[in-house]
Amino acid sequence: MPQLPAPDYPADVRARLEADGKEIVARYPDSRSALLPLLHLVQAEEGFVSRTGMAFCAHLLELTTAEVTAVATFYSMYRRGPSGDYQVGVCTNTLCAVMGGDAIFEELKEHLGVGNNETTDDGKVTLEHIECNAACDFAPVVMVNWEFFDNQTPESAKRLVDDLRAGRQVEPTRGAPLCTYKETARILAGFPDERPGAVAATGGAGPASLAGLRLARGETPGARVVHPRGEGPQDRPQPGSRHLSSHDAPQQTSASDPEHPAGPVNEEGE
Repeated sequence: MPQLPAPDYPADVRARLEADGKEIVARYPDSRSALLPLLHLVQAEEGFVSRTGMAFCAHLLELTTAEVTAVATFYSMYRRGPSGDYQVGVCTNTLCAVMGGDAIFEELKEHLGVGNNETTDDGKVTLEHIECNAACDFAPVVMVNWEFFDNQTPESAKRLVDDLRAGRQVEPTRGAPLCTYKETARILAGFPDERPGAVAATGGAGPASLAGLRLARGETPGARVVHPRGEGPQDRPQPGSRHLSSHDAPQQTSASDPEHPAGPVNEEGE
């Protein structure tokens, strides 16, 4: 049976969204180009892109709902159903997986009692696996509302989600302070982050990512002695490097997958 038309937003909500939507559309010479940020805008209202939200975007841009639906279902950043305040994404792509990402994802599913793309009963956390967080030099990586938590283990990841559910302050390894998923969606729609200090706190690549750039510029790195894993002193952080977050795991992340420990192998791979 065909679906009934999507219900409209309440009048006050629609008036507010139309004002914000027209501001977004005005940024582009072709109004259709505003569809992606408009989808973030309606996601900021409901926490996901509903049929009502897609109908709103179609009306504002003079598109068909089929055209809007085609875009909303293509990109994974648009949720298609109610989700939690915090989107916890575990990278399970190749490098993160072999460094322990698969183990983290499996333990979080058991710890939270949810599957992939499912939300905890309290509505706080939605767990999902992501293909790549583009932070391979900090593997395994977990993201919360698109903020980085580097060098994770199952233990640190479980502590992270427990703190999120308990309402305790959580600090990302890099980037701006956390906000809710709805607040994140509004920022992605192109509206400024009004939180004091949030913009200044937004970071970029970490020291490991910038090592090659420093070498290319001819900058001499500090003296460094490499010890076998688990032996000898740890390298001292370079001046100006940012501190780890309170939810960073120990750097020796092979402990997160005891069945596949890191270390030298012989010619037969044993």
